[in-house]
Amino acid sequence: MCKNNLKKEKSIVFFKTKNLSAPLSISFLKWVFIGTIVGSLTGLVGALFLNSLEIATALRNNKPWLLFLLPFGGALVSFLYSKYGKSSSKGNNLIIEKINTNNGDIPLRMASLVFLGTFVTHLFGGSAGREGTGVQIGSSISEAIGRLLKLDKIDTKIILMCGISSGFSSVFGTPLAGTIFGLEVAALGTMSYQALIPCFTSAFVGNLVTISFNVHHSHYSILEVPNITYVVVLKIIIAAILFGLVSKLFSELTHKLKDIFSDKFKNTAIRSMIGGFIVIILTYLIGTRDYLGLSLPLISNSFTESVNPITFFNKIIFTSFTLGTGFQGGEVTPLFVIGSTFGNTLSSILNISPSFLAALGLIGVFAGATNAPITSFILGLELFGSQGIEFMFMTCAISYIFSGHSGIYISQKIGISKSTLIKVPKESTLAHYKSNNSNTYLKNNTKEQKKSCS
Repeated sequence: MCKNNLKKEKSIVFFKTKNLSAPLSISFLKWVFIGTIVGSLTGLVGALFLNSLEIATALRNNKPWLLFLLPFGGALVSFLYSKYGKSSSKGNNLIIEKINTNNGDIPLRMASLVFLGTFVTHLFGGSAGREGTGVQIGSSISEAIGRLLKLDKIDTKIILMCGISSGFSSVFGTPLAGTIFGLEVAALGTMSYQALIPCFTSAFVGNLVTISFNVHHSHYSILEVPNITYVVVLKIIIAAILFGLVSKLFSELTHKLKDIFSDKFKNTAIRSMIGGFIVIILTYLIGTRDYLGLSLPLISNSFTESVNPITFFNKIIFTSFTLGTGFQGGEVTPLFVIGSTFGNTLSSILNISPSFLAALGLIGVFAGATNAPITSFILGLELFGSQGIEFMFMTCAISYIFSGHSGIYISQKIGISKSTLIKVPKESTLAHYKSNNSNTYLKNNTKEQKKSCS
């Protein structure tokens, strides 16, 4: 009797377990299918976008006078955004906000507007990147697919992450980093593993489609990796702290300039026009065009030769003014330039291989500014290989901590504070945290002033 009951219980458990695998299999196939669609479309548009940037860069280099059209190009794009863009002007922050709150819509027109806007920025000489454009293209495409498939709120969040992953992967040729970026970028300290397979599928397919159109991604070689010693570890810790602080400088300066220009010039077209004139003036004051566009040669130089010690700072200034006055484009490639050239500068001070510190600077400044340390670590492995893997991880983790609760995406949610000593209100974003801190400082400062007066 007991044996029969035991057999029945085993058969019931087996039946239930077998049934549980069915929905998992369906979900797996569903997201491989959806991820493939998102990746294919994003990869296709991404290839077109990257090829267009090559054309824009070649034209600008061959026709230097195009720089003088930058103010008018910026004004035109800003006018189009104000007239037809609606919420598209928020850029990546709109996407992150939608993932975190499920509020608002990401219009399909965002893809065409950011494509055109970034092309104009690079054609006429604005200092900007391309990641933001790739992510916005991927997310607007994925949002449209989600509406077509009538996905619920949870699946809409997942498909938006797919758009981010495929956009990042298509632009940089790093499918693994693209996968993790989609999972990691929305909230500090947390990742949604539910979207792991969807994000990987879309990133993997997006990269395959992009490279099938003969798009070549830039990769760099580390010429020398130091041995692990106490002295070297200490030097890397110092460098990583500085990378975090530099990333914070870039983020805070860009946001501050956006606030200043938005307050002084309500008309977005005039704002961008003034920004264009500022970039022209800066170009002739410094006497070089190295900081216009992506500035990819500066990254290459930082791996092979000594660069000017203030190169990283100049790129910060050019990019912050370009993006702060409303021009379209990403922040990540400029972060790569800033990080690699700053690492090169530190190499002579710390007596470490320039190419090695350039590599660490590239991923370290990116980690601090995006608050995505795991993405940055994987990015380092995909770009440079596994040499110095321990130093890469140290750099990303330490830079992430020392960048504080700042970053280029103000809609990022602070899922977990970077330190137990820093109390962060629940569900805060970087923007809210910064605003609350500013208000607290003003209140305390006012109280102290009143006390001193009395």
